[in-house]
Amino acid sequence: MSDETARIMSSIDPSVSALSVWLALESPTHHTPGVNGMMDLVASEVDGLPIAVERIPGRNGLGDSLILRAGLDTGEPSVAIMSHLDTVHPVGTSAQDLPVRVEGDRLYGPGVYDMKGGAWLALQAFKEVALSATAKRPMVFLFTPDEEIGSPTTRKLIEEIGRASAAVLVTEPARDGGKIVTARKGVGRFEVKLEGRPAHSGSRHADGRSAIREAAHQILAIEAMTDYARGITTSVALMGGGTAANVIPQHAWFSVDLRVASLVDGIEMESRILGLKPHDPDVAIRISGGMNRPPYEKSTAVAGLFETARAIATGIGFDLQDCPMTGGGSDGNFTAALGVPTLDGLGIDGEGAHTLSEYALISSIAPRRALIKGLLESV
Repeated sequence: MSDETARIMSSIDPSVSALSVWLALESPTHHTPGVNGMMDLVASEVDGLPIAVERIPGRNGLGDSLILRAGLDTGEPSVAIMSHLDTVHPVGTSAQDLPVRVEGDRLYGPGVYDMKGGAWLALQAFKEVALSATAKRPMVFLFTPDEEIGSPTTRKLIEEIGRASAAVLVTEPARDGGKIVTARKGVGRFEVKLEGRPAHSGSRHADGRSAIREAAHQILAIEAMTDYARGITTSVALMGGGTAANVIPQHAWFSVDLRVASLVDGIEMESRILGLKPHDPDVAIRISGGMNRPPYEKSTAVAGLFETARAIATGIGFDLQDCPMTGGGSDGNFTAALGVPTLDGLGIDGEGAHTLSEYALISSIAPRRALIKGLLESV
């Protein structure tokens, strides 16, 4: 972010100026310096406040996690907030395709909507409540580095904090004009590898067994498993194979994305995909993977927590709604599946997650911040 851009930001809104510092530090999941730099920014914001900071070193080449704790340790379950600081945009995006800028009520920048905006405003609410000591319960705030790739190194930590909590608040972005999330589909990921028999495609074609042809059969079978009436979708978006244009391909591979609405459907679909058999018996097929985010269903406890949030929002001055079950997964899937009342989509409003037109609505910062503050004080 240039000095001139920073000057313009600060003249518009102090919140915009502060959040823009976060946006200027790009933090795609696999760029550890950027992700850890974000953790540094969070730690520096609470330095000197009545907030304990625990930093957990990253694993498998990924960034660190950060846990903030505040409020009286009464021995009761805590109220937890969960945010991720990794994004999907590669380093250099802000310098080229998605510069940090303000256009009317829109603040643009990599990850502003998903989900640095929500993480930032929730941190401000957390600090306010920590300073005023108005929380009924101990408060915990977890910042993670790897949500965008399925939280492979932090799921255990997320579930550990979830089990010790009376409620979990997730700051993923708002949906459809400010709606929050009370249900998400479960997510499964699979890798399929195929091995056939190579042969010269001109002189020995009949001797070959094409791994790519077998992959085509399997892909069509998997895509046909989609059942919109049951909320089940299957898709293949990545594939590869072969060695040369004149060789019957020995190898092929593809990945599978699965979304389900219920735990029972997840078990069934996982079994169906892992149990696929080759169409051509001379081609070997190896399938790995499974469900990596359980479904997050709107339980009675979730519905009750939503009504609490809705009453708080009414007091602030807006009508809070929730959206139908969404197809995208989040860390809220893990805590909701444990039976912990979980509200998601509490972050900033806007649009364009994972795109080069991503923006957040500046006007949503204050009310969303007040909503989280109210939840921390009420749950």
